[in-house]
Amino acid sequence: MTATDGLEHVHSGKVRDLYRTADGRLVMVASDRMSAFDFILDSPIPDKGRILTAMSVWWFGQLADVVPNHMISTDDPAIPEQWRGRAMLCQPLEMVPVEAVARGYLTGSGLLDYRATGSVCGIELPAGLVDGDRLPEPIFTPATKAALGEHDENVAFDAVIETVGVETADEVRALTLAVYDRASEIAATRGILLADTKLEFGRDAGGRLVLGDEVLTPDSSRFWPADLWEPGHAQPSFDKQYVRDWLLSPESGWDRASGEAPPALPTEVVAATRERYVEAYERLTGLRFADWG
Repeated sequence: MTATDGLEHVHSGKVRDLYRTADGRLVMVASDRMSAFDFILDSPIPDKGRILTAMSVWWFGQLADVVPNHMISTDDPAIPEQWRGRAMLCQPLEMVPVEAVARGYLTGSGLLDYRATGSVCGIELPAGLVDGDRLPEPIFTPATKAALGEHDENVAFDAVIETVGVETADEVRALTLAVYDRASEIAATRGILLADTKLEFGRDAGGRLVLGDEVLTPDSSRFWPADLWEPGHAQPSFDKQYVRDWLLSPESGWDRASGEAPPALPTEVVAATRERYVEAYERLTGLRFADWG
């Protein structure tokens, strides 16, 4: 028998593979694949799928009174033994086709938009902000949900209304900012700044807006050590920004504008990336990763 016996393959994304059980539930499997700049890199990060799953499970628990989530179990018999620790059994959702992003600090694509227009997703920001600055208040900066291999594009809130309607747009914005506020408070007690995070929502069978996919992992969020925060340049981080920075460095020899796939990561970069992901999990949760799964 193989791991997929009795399961229908539904979709494979940059990092996750999705399967449907005979009774219509979903098994979401987090792989060790690493994506950057809309490419899946040739170098997997050992244990990455288990770390992403462990963090999502922990955060779902922390956020349970803020927003319901799609997870049913991580040890149900429907999950093949080979995937235990990196897979979740989930309820199916009708996904909202919007990347729900909250930002409390200016960096990444938000910084690029600000430098070009003085605003992010149509939200005017004060003049003179620099890389890493804390924003006056957290903002909702949605993006289009791009297909595999294509790039998410930041959009104004009006574009979300056009896509999903006023009621859903308002609810997604409110829940995104509520999740960010709660997570930021928790991270702060661990000496970590949550710079930004990307969420996905969907409607369950009862019509409720539910948090889906993963939540507050180093793949979907920027985590900065608070004691090293210094606006004016890129910040040290416990997330995949480390991989992006290496790919853009002279050491990689890669030209992002070339259209060619990035090179494989050196062994030391793979190891350092794994260390950052493990540290993010352990610092945020207070748990040992070795005890997971």
